[in-house]
Amino acid sequence: MLLYLHIPFCDSKCHYCAFNSYVDKFELKEQYMKTILTQLSNEIKRFNLLENSIESFFIGGGTPSTITPKLYEPFFSLIKPYLKKNAEITTEANPNSATAIWLQGMQKLGVNRISFGVQSFDEDKLKMLGRNHGKKMAIEAINNAKKIGFKNISLDLIYGTSQDTKKLLFKDLTIAISLRIDHISAYSLTLEDNTPFINTPKVQNDDEDLAYWFINEIEKKGFPQYEISNFGKKKSKHNLGYWQYKNYIGIGSGAVGFLENRRFYTDNNIESYIKNPLLIDEEMLNNEAIKSEQILLGLRSIVGFSKDILTSCEYKNVETLLKEKKLTQLNDRFFNTNYFLSDEIALFIT
Repeated sequence: MLLYLHIPFCDSKCHYCAFNSYVDKFELKEQYMKTILTQLSNEIKRFNLLENSIESFFIGGGTPSTITPKLYEPFFSLIKPYLKKNAEITTEANPNSATAIWLQGMQKLGVNRISFGVQSFDEDKLKMLGRNHGKKMAIEAINNAKKIGFKNISLDLIYGTSQDTKKLLFKDLTIAISLRIDHISAYSLTLEDNTPFINTPKVQNDDEDLAYWFINEIEKKGFPQYEISNFGKKKSKHNLGYWQYKNYIGIGSGAVGFLENRRFYTDNNIESYIKNPLLIDEEMLNNEAIKSEQILLGLRSIVGFSKDILTSCEYKNVETLLKEKKLTQLNDRFFNTNYFLSDEIALFIT
């Protein structure tokens, strides 16, 4: 079982971000952090949660580092009995707000993995993306985390922007590696609706050769790719859990949960969520939808998918892909050789 907590507060809105987040509702922080306890209590019952059953807990956003550790304390107290002793507990953090004091406070609560939203170490690129930190601040935040004692540290890098060249990306990667982190999330810039970048498509660079080159360089640095956007000396249990189609609880405004064949959606509007956190939409997934998701998630990761879920017609399509060396097979599971082609391959199979 996985647990996700969504923090919808940000100091500033990045130009590419379409996530559910707010830069003007900080007065709701304390009320929000109390409200999530109500939803968590309800989900514990809905999921029939047993002690020591949560293998990973991920705090995402938004910007989790805009919330003080003290406000997280009640949530951690409530969930503590359900966490496995070796549970991976990750929080995202932005360099500008992840102070040494904040990092120490989160570590005391039990957080053992930090994911820093760095995106780049290039000052001009950071300004173009709308980030509110610079190179020096990012390096300092990561070094602080190491000094405090965090062993598992990840950082995000964005590629596919108009400013990207092999020289810039190689420099970003070189600085990242020099910080002795153990995980990198590399995301291709996408233009999302309701973001500033949707009206400025020239900010995107869709050079496939550059993308393939960058992915290859990350792997050459000793970070094996284990899903379409993640590379790690240490894989994230939480990331892999989604690709393995495990059940997960989603807490907070805009969070999503999943249990066997049901998906749960909380209210995206923070005021409405605070007013009634138990107003949750439910979607029933049929067997065909579940199979399609298992295939697509498997194709986007090292998880792969099982022969058992395929129809005879789908299996013939898989055999064609095997002959073309677009898939590989190990026992009764099939694996993708090029994550960038995941969507096309999934469509061909189904």
